[in-house]
Amino acid sequence: MRIARREFLRSGVAVAAVAAADCGCARLTANGPGKPAGGWDQVPGILSRIVPPTFPERDFSVLDYGALPDGRTNCAPAFAAAITACNNAGGGRVVVPAARQFYLLNGPIQLLSNVNLYLEAGSYIHFGANAADYLPVVEVRYQGIRCKNYSPFVYAYQQSNIAITGAGTLVGQAYYWGAWEGLAAPDWTALQTMASQGVPVEQRVFGPGHHLRLTMFEPYECKNILVEGVTFEGSPFWTLHPTFCTNVTIRNVTVLAGQSNDDGCDPDSCTDVLIDGCMFTTNDDNVSIKAGYASDAQGLPSCSNIVVRNCVATNTEWGGFTIGSNTACNIENVFFDNCVTHKSVSAFLIKSNRLNGGTVKNVFVRNSKAGDCQQFLSLVTQYAGVFSGPAPPLFNNVNLEGMTCGQAGATAFLFDGDPANPIIYVSLADIAIGSAANAQSVSNTFFVASSGVTIGGKPVTIEGIP
Repeated sequence: MRIARREFLRSGVAVAAVAAADCGCARLTANGPGKPAGGWDQVPGILSRIVPPTFPERDFSVLDYGALPDGRTNCAPAFAAAITACNNAGGGRVVVPAARQFYLLNGPIQLLSNVNLYLEAGSYIHFGANAADYLPVVEVRYQGIRCKNYSPFVYAYQQSNIAITGAGTLVGQAYYWGAWEGLAAPDWTALQTMASQGVPVEQRVFGPGHHLRLTMFEPYECKNILVEGVTFEGSPFWTLHPTFCTNVTIRNVTVLAGQSNDDGCDPDSCTDVLIDGCMFTTNDDNVSIKAGYASDAQGLPSCSNIVVRNCVATNTEWGGFTIGSNTACNIENVFFDNCVTHKSVSAFLIKSNRLNGGTVKNVFVRNSKAGDCQQFLSLVTQYAGVFSGPAPPLFNNVNLEGMTCGQAGATAFLFDGDPANPIIYVSLADIAIGSAANAQSVSNTFFVASSGVTIGGKPVTIEGIP
């Protein structure tokens, strides 16, 4: 290591993050930083708690409640009636049969407890593009801030034992919502102001006349969730966004591109999540682990115990496997295992800034591959060019081992710590990169351990520097 412990302490940069203190995170003290315990031995215990829900053997076909898959009839009332009947009976499957044409839903699907929405192979659900159909507003978390907004296409609030399974496809028709991206800036500014001023969530109402885009699937404050086998296509905004949820399994799911900001899967302040065997093709981050934005996240749950394995990120205009940028109340114990990202800007990315703050710690990546990218591993604490703010983020204990990368067009290892809260403890082992324009760009990063790292077949040492 280039910087000894006493030099680190003498430098005066070992100060606690404001956000870390606010969220109850461990501080760096005069006694020196302590590397968090944990590692891959935690995974069996995490997986033992992630148990997919099961459902009674009762089927409720949406056809029996008036659904007509003719591409014209509004099937939203039929879906709602079938879900209510299934819930009232104690649970089961709401079956969406295969059809030559699609089921048009002018309005959201609201899942209820003990309901498995089962899409047969060859079934297609198309969500309509009339914003008024997604009223009344419901509570969501928009880019890390809670508010009342148009309902996501599929929504559940404080439900347990819910699922979307089968082999069908849900289509968001994102192109109808594309104009909202350019219209949302005043609403986003207003929402940030409301949060910073402590306006109650119930008064942060966005709906008619506003343009905060809808997510595709957002279970909110739910537990025992399964999403398996289905395809999500054309989301106007984030695609899979479990928020404040516990015990989540997302398995063998395909996400196809929508509009910009169409993240594939964003567990947000969730605990015990497994994302397994999924394929992502998006215009934004394929997978992004999140935990709230700025002051609105204070006192709310962290995001912890997340296992992402056997997943493929086929294409993205940003990050393949990502943590952040909403990190305000801590993200910890995140594991990426046997994952592949083909084309990306940053294959593996942790991002935050002084507006988000918080701590990201205990991140482990192994047995994974990256194709062409600009950066293989990016640790960025000044994301989006934010250099000032009350809460410098802390990244602590990031570990990569057994990795390959085809080409890093810019910088293979980009570590950009905050001067007031440097990145600490990065471990890199047995990483082979085919080529890179630059091996490393490192600032405000301490305690980097590097072994078996090669670029173009030649050994390199990645070093921490102040």
